[in-house]
Amino acid sequence: MVTKEELSELVWSKPLAQVADELGESRGSVISMCNIYGIARPKQSYWTKFPDGKTPKKIRLQPPHTHRLIRDARDHFEHCRPLNNNGFRALFNRGYLKPYKKLSADITTSKDNLDKALRFASDLFNTLESTGHRVTIAPRGEHLSRATIDERESRAKRNRSFFDNLWSPMAPTVVYIGSVAVGLAIIEMSEEVLLRYVEGKYVRESDYVPPSYGADRTWTTTQDVPCGRLRLLAYSPYYRVEWSATWQDTKDTTLRSDLKQIVKSLEEAAGKIATGLEEAKRKAEIARLEQLAAEERRNREEDKRRAQQSIKDSQEHLGQIIQQWSNVMNVERFLAGAEQRAAGLPDTERNAVLERLERARKFLGSQDPLDFLRSWKTPEERYQRVYTDEGKPKD
Repeated sequence: MVTKEELSELVWSKPLAQVADELGESRGSVISMCNIYGIARPKQSYWTKFPDGKTPKKIRLQPPHTHRLIRDARDHFEHCRPLNNNGFRALFNRGYLKPYKKLSADITTSKDNLDKALRFASDLFNTLESTGHRVTIAPRGEHLSRATIDERESRAKRNRSFFDNLWSPMAPTVVYIGSVAVGLAIIEMSEEVLLRYVEGKYVRESDYVPPSYGADRTWTTTQDVPCGRLRLLAYSPYYRVEWSATWQDTKDTTLRSDLKQIVKSLEEAAGKIATGLEEAKRKAEIARLEQLAAEERRNREEDKRRAQQSIKDSQEHLGQIIQQWSNVMNVERFLAGAEQRAAGLPDTERNAVLERLERARKFLGSQDPLDFLRSWKTPEERYQRVYTDEGKPKD
């Protein structure tokens, strides 16, 4: 990647079209790079006066402001989990950086394209804030969710056969357009590349030079690896509203050239998300009312069931009480008969029988039918109805 100093020398030494050809970029991409680096470009009339690029003074713009979310991002990305190019771990990491800090801007990139990703992120965030929109990491209390990230440039070719192991932040990065949040994720895309395992490392098949002699003890595998081109994913961070849009680099254009259109699209999307939130809120309210009505129906049915059950239980209980009293009275008639017979016995034998009769009556308990009736529970004593027979709540 060209440095700031090298780019400055190039744009002041030859016309912009020649610089673009030399760098393998489009003219618009070179202009965007100059704006990001803060490099002034000579006007077209300059090349008429100074065709060899020699001029007594080169004007430079002030360095652009780095957005607050990006100021410390470089240190966090550079001091991240170690990457290597050995064995299975190389396939598992695939060259993407994984910072230890989780509360950071949502950027997925490799080490080689860290500068490019950070510059674009800062440029995007500054452009949004210059138009009155606030870019920040989502506050915890708002329960905003990050979208699922797929970094593959060509997602329709094949399914991923392993866990991608990409870095993910603790909270999404969002831009507030009015009161509506729109999620933002900047991703360096990946492309399918044929890799060859050579002496403990993976190299691109295009860079491999086979041995001039001896056995070739290498092998190949096709994997997704960072390609240097960026994708911007904008999405709805509200779980009740689905919306997303993407913009991405091509081999001829970069995202920086689309910043104005991106901002305009995000502003339009905020309106769609707001409408979706209102619709989701309306549906949620309908669902809530339907749930309350269903619960009310269940309560009325349960109230009716319990009332009917209380009548049944009360009837059964009354029958049991009458039967118990009848049994007691049958026993009492038996005891009374025994008492009459005992009257004709000798004193000693009669006293023994009467003692037994007394103990038997104690076992029987009360013989008063009112005592039996008082133990009976009416349906209303068993359950108090909440609703009337018409299904209306009782006062």
